[in-house]
Amino acid sequence: MAHPEPEPEPKPRPSVTPAGRPAWLAQLGRMAAWAIGALGAALLTVLLLVGIALAVAYPNLPGVSALTDYRPKLPMRVFSADGVQLGEFGEERRSFTPIGQMPQVMKDAVLAAEDTRFYQHSGVDFRGVLRAALENLRDARSQGASTITMQVARNFYLSTEKTLTRKIYEILLALKIESLLTKDQILELYMNQIFLGQRANGFAAAAEIYFGKRLQDISVAEAAMLAGLPKAPSAYNPLSNERRATQRQRYIIDRMFETGFITEAQHEQALAEPLRYRAPSDSLSHGDFVAEAARQLVYAQYGDEAYTRGLNVHVTIHAAEQAVAYRALRAGLMEFELRQVYRGPEAFVDLPADAAKLDARVAEALAEHPDNGELRAAVVLEASPRKVVAMLQNGESITVTGEGLRPVTSGLAERAAPNKRIRRGAVVRALKGAKGAWSLTQLPEVQGAMVALDPRTGALRAMVGGFDFGKNKFNRVTQAWRQPGSAFKPFIYSAALERGFTPATVINDAPLFFDAAETGSQPWEPKNYDGEFAGPLPLQTALARSKNMVSIRVLQHITPVRAQQWLGAFGFNADKHPQVLTLALGAGAVTPLQMGVAYSVFANGGHLVQPMLIQRITDHKGKLLLEVKAQDLDESMRSLPARNAFVMTSLLQEVTRSGTAARASVLLKRQDIFGKTGTTNDSMDAWFAGFHPTLTTVVWIGYDTPKKLGDRETGGTIALPVWVEYMQHALRGVPQATLTPPPGVAGEGGYWMFEEYTGGRGVTALGLEDALPPKAPSTDERSSILDLFKR
Repeated sequence: MAHPEPEPEPKPRPSVTPAGRPAWLAQLGRMAAWAIGALGAALLTVLLLVGIALAVAYPNLPGVSALTDYRPKLPMRVFSADGVQLGEFGEERRSFTPIGQMPQVMKDAVLAAEDTRFYQHSGVDFRGVLRAALENLRDARSQGASTITMQVARNFYLSTEKTLTRKIYEILLALKIESLLTKDQILELYMNQIFLGQRANGFAAAAEIYFGKRLQDISVAEAAMLAGLPKAPSAYNPLSNERRATQRQRYIIDRMFETGFITEAQHEQALAEPLRYRAPSDSLSHGDFVAEAARQLVYAQYGDEAYTRGLNVHVTIHAAEQAVAYRALRAGLMEFELRQVYRGPEAFVDLPADAAKLDARVAEALAEHPDNGELRAAVVLEASPRKVVAMLQNGESITVTGEGLRPVTSGLAERAAPNKRIRRGAVVRALKGAKGAWSLTQLPEVQGAMVALDPRTGALRAMVGGFDFGKNKFNRVTQAWRQPGSAFKPFIYSAALERGFTPATVINDAPLFFDAAETGSQPWEPKNYDGEFAGPLPLQTALARSKNMVSIRVLQHITPVRAQQWLGAFGFNADKHPQVLTLALGAGAVTPLQMGVAYSVFANGGHLVQPMLIQRITDHKGKLLLEVKAQDLDESMRSLPARNAFVMTSLLQEVTRSGTAARASVLLKRQDIFGKTGTTNDSMDAWFAGFHPTLTTVVWIGYDTPKKLGDRETGGTIALPVWVEYMQHALRGVPQATLTPPPGVAGEGGYWMFEEYTGGRGVTALGLEDALPPKAPSTDERSSILDLFKR
């Protein structure tokens, strides 16, 4: 029997609202309405809270007097007499530039990079905020929306923390600033205050630091590079990361074109322009010791304000002469170093076998051993007794052979100690000669000092206080107390002239011995430098040949007490020069600057002048704050009789003509130079102090911790060449001097002497005993001595 088919169950019908809409759609609508209501309420709450916060915060915003009365911290700058900057001191390096003097290309580059709509918005660019928000949604990298005004607010008043509270204050401050200052005033603040790396604040300082240029002279490409720095000065610093900085620069050049600040031709030219950066050590004058000395003097007067008031300090130094002095002293010290035993490489580094990684490893290693002027740091790639190949910091490979290896011969020997052997990975120093050939050497341990001044005014003309200011700021010109050795003898002879001695006085150069009772300590048997004794000599010849026994006999005769008293005429400290016989050999203590002042007394005819470094000080607006005028020589400054200075000048002329400094007159090809070499006991100090009537120059060479320079190293061999090198430049074009004998002197027997001691009325001989009579000077010798002063 067939069963009937069951009826299908009816499908459930969707519920409907009375209006005929599906229930789910209605429910979704209710949820959306609730969400919109909640969002609106939340937004209203947020707006209410923000409004309350603004109402509370705005009255509590800091005053903007620092902006309306902007007084930037301006560094102290030191300038040479001819306007070359020698140094800068202060926490910030800044050169304030009014907006009217700011080049348009720099303003355009900043606006293109930081705030294109600066002149359209009211401090907050809401269009920019929206654009940045959309960019942040599309790109994980954050996009900033700070206007220039907001950056001014942040730089002057706020921290750099990224919080909502700080952002609110930044916006409020920006609005307040815009209500009080004009757009140009705000832009002026920004372009002078913003930090741009390398301690530079403001674009004028940055142009000088990065490119060595005035801001007014920069190109579009250079302006774009500087405009890229505010975003992240360390990240976009072209001196440390040129690749990244160039990417930022090219973006800004594109923006300048897109915004219509530059033409298409300027755009293409800027993209193609290669940039030359100023190396951090670029300084043509090398006036670091001068600048530091000036800084100390100014700080003593102005205190900490010296570094923030924008003082411009003008000194008496001429930049060209300073540069010559610097090169001359360094050349002399490096020449001395070439004769020393090689002390070994400065360091050793592991080099990769992969040649592709070699350049980077060398650059990394030499970052800790930077070049020192002409002394280039290099890493050895291969070494043998006949050839060394090394790589410089810039990746250049150099090959050194033959004579170039002589200074490091011991370091290339098979038996050299491991720490002294030159091998692959050794860090060495290379020096390029005048003809382009390289040699290996080492950084000098020996030090030196050189000072030059005008004996008529005391104005310093050059001052170099050591081999490298960057490594050691100790200024040996003013701070190093050293024994002057034989360079001190002229002051003893000057005292002797007042006690009846003349250049013709015959004194025995014969051995001397002093027992403990005479010295008060231990027996003393002095020697001449060459170990030989010449017998009786005229005083003039004895000084020219620097005979120690003669100087001691002279001091014995006049007594150390009188000699010490006489030293005050030259500005020496009596307590630094004990009343003992070793005073005759320069066993006291002097600084090179003291020696310069003392020799100037001879050069200027007997006047004690005070050394002068600072000429004037002005503020950043050019207002004169201090002016020091050189005083003309007059009798109130006289410390030595004119005739004493004149006769001593004739004695010192013989030193440079036929004595221990005879090379000076030969090399300089002039007879109007005067001076004295000095070498202390065991050759620990080497000096040459000398002058022309218009210029006194002193050179000292020695180790900071006194030790022997070498058996053949004397003032005549290592200090005199430095003096000559400088004087060749300084006296170029200066006519031969004519000296006029003052009253009270007379010429007799080829010598100048005091009138009352002519005719054998002074001290004619000393210590002769049974010695043979001296050989009289030839007619030519006598006439040449007198001719100089008769012209």
